[in-house]
Amino acid sequence: MRETTERAWAKLNLSLDVTGRREDGYHDLAMLMQTVSVGDELRLRLRDDGKVFASSNLRFIPGDERNLAVRAALRFFEALGISGQGLQIDIRKEIPVGAGMGGGSADAAAVLRGLNRLYDTPFSRAELERISQQIGSDVAFCVAGGTALAQGRGELLRDLRPMPDCFFALCKPGFSISTPELYQKLDASPVRIHPDTAGLLAAVEAGDLRALCRRMYNVFEDVDDRRLRTVAEIKGRLLDYRALGAVMTGTGSAVFGVFERAEDAERACESLRGEYKFCRTAKPVPRGE
Repeated sequence: MRETTERAWAKLNLSLDVTGRREDGYHDLAMLMQTVSVGDELRLRLRDDGKVFASSNLRFIPGDERNLAVRAALRFFEALGISGQGLQIDIRKEIPVGAGMGGGSADAAAVLRGLNRLYDTPFSRAELERISQQIGSDVAFCVAGGTALAQGRGELLRDLRPMPDCFFALCKPGFSISTPELYQKLDASPVRIHPDTAGLLAAVEAGDLRALCRRMYNVFEDVDDRRLRTVAEIKGRLLDYRALGAVMTGTGSAVFGVFERAEDAERACESLRGEYKFCRTAKPVPRGE
């Protein structure tokens, strides 16, 4: 039986801007994205019975095409012109679900990379990214990861210089936030503050971590939702522990702070673990790892 293993790294939104609404109902976005060292582990095993399914250490994760990893496998086989190929995807989840950290997208991207290796690399990175557009908006970024500007629905990518060395403290409260629900609330009132995307790009290019952190912003934090009070509280706690900046990732509910020193990031996590189950430190993961 041919098989391989692949890591699926979580993503963080260092900034997230909604720049408009499209005719197809989606929104135009501008997001500074970064992969970090919290990840799922996937084992892919080719099967002869034609069945494509997933299993996970979390029982509520679906095993059929509702799972982006299964969808990714089916789209890969279609693109390769293969019918009747089976695949078992075993996922050990470490990325929290409903956190805005792209766990499902990361798993889908890992399936594309792993299958590409099993089939002796028939597709380039650009071709895998095109396949990923049929699966989910963040999957294209997760194919290579690293530091990038994502625009459009998230599929238009511009590789950036790697983020300066730093440490993250990640914290997810006990609730998740519905992405469609938060977009509806955003549409109901105009966005008052937009992140300085040009300034963020300049800070990344200059390798200026402090300037980057000063400009981190997520427009969804300004939405009228009582759950975001908890997000604001966590941000304040992270800043109290010397975070250079703190922001919610995606549509939440996870929050992260950026630190220059590992010990400060760990102290921040220790202070939050008594109240929030998921608190982890992490580092940036370079593109292609």
